[in-house]
Amino acid sequence: MGFYSRVIFPLVCNAALNRPPVAAHRRELLASATGEILEIGFGTGLNLPCYPSHVRKITAIDPNVGMHRKVQSLIEQTGLDVDKLVLGSEELPFDSGAFDCVVSTFTLCSISEVQRALAEIYRVLKPGGRFLLLEHGLSSDAHISKWQRRLNGLERLFADNCHLDRNIKQLVSEQPFQSIEIEEFYLEKIPKTHGYLYRGVGIK
Repeated sequence: MGFYSRVIFPLVCNAALNRPPVAAHRRELLASATGEILEIGFGTGLNLPCYPSHVRKITAIDPNVGMHRKVQSLIEQTGLDVDKLVLGSEELPFDSGAFDCVVSTFTLCSISEVQRALAEIYRVLKPGGRFLLLEHGLSSDAHISKWQRRLNGLERLFADNCHLDRNIKQLVSEQPFQSIEIEEFYLEKIPKTHGYLYRGVGIK
């Protein structure tokens, strides 16, 4: 992992995603989080202030050591007990059915083997467990999606393998969840190529 990924990108990521409209969507998503919780792509910990008050502990993973370095002060501010692991999502070191809830926000866009990661998410969920997701991805508007594909190479280069053209709903639907409910919409005041969001839940 190079200097840009470890040092610069965590700052860029934090600045881009630490905005009130995004926080509002995080809070709405996380309102139903409960039980044993695993958060993948923990990043700089921007979900921490958005968890409901009954959540006191989470397990959090991120492969970027630079993200982990930046998050400690926020953990102390929120008072949550966070078990942090420097780890990718493609091979999770947890028993099957270990978690009541898995959370992913702005993460599936950048995982190289995203189908493998989603299979692991499904595996570690308990029966009836909830996969909560807030992600950006491929627009349903053909004009916008055309530009997303054109810009994808630059996005991957400067945003640490982030893809603009992943159909998140389709990817999640490839796992055998009992039910999937996902809303699709544009985030306010963000270019549509980068602000097409998917927010919802898959229930195992």
